[in-house]
Amino acid sequence: MSVNQERLLQVLLAPQISEKATAVAEKNEQVVFRVASSATKPEVKAAVELLFKVEVQSVQILNVKGKVKRFGRIVGQRKGWKKAFVSLKPGQEINFVDGGAA
Repeated sequence: MSVNQERLLQVLLAPQISEKATAVAEKNEQVVFRVASSATKPEVKAAVELLFKVEVQSVQILNVKGKVKRFGRIVGQRKGWKKAFVSLKPGQEINFVDGGAA
């Protein structure tokens, strides 16, 4: 299955940096990304391998439901989004912080 390169560049939106994502990264050697809502596991795997030049072991995808928010009497809802947990093969690493203070 070949996926065109332009599509792969649009699959990953941003790394998800949070306390939970950091804990998961240290414990399970996984990296968490915010991905396009239409992204599939094979696309996410190919995109991470293409952009970061690492080997991916597995990908788990999670749909995050949008929160319900109120503004006075008006009730609205934020958009839902997709999160991908990417497990790298042993010895592989993606470093988002290059030489910053810890």
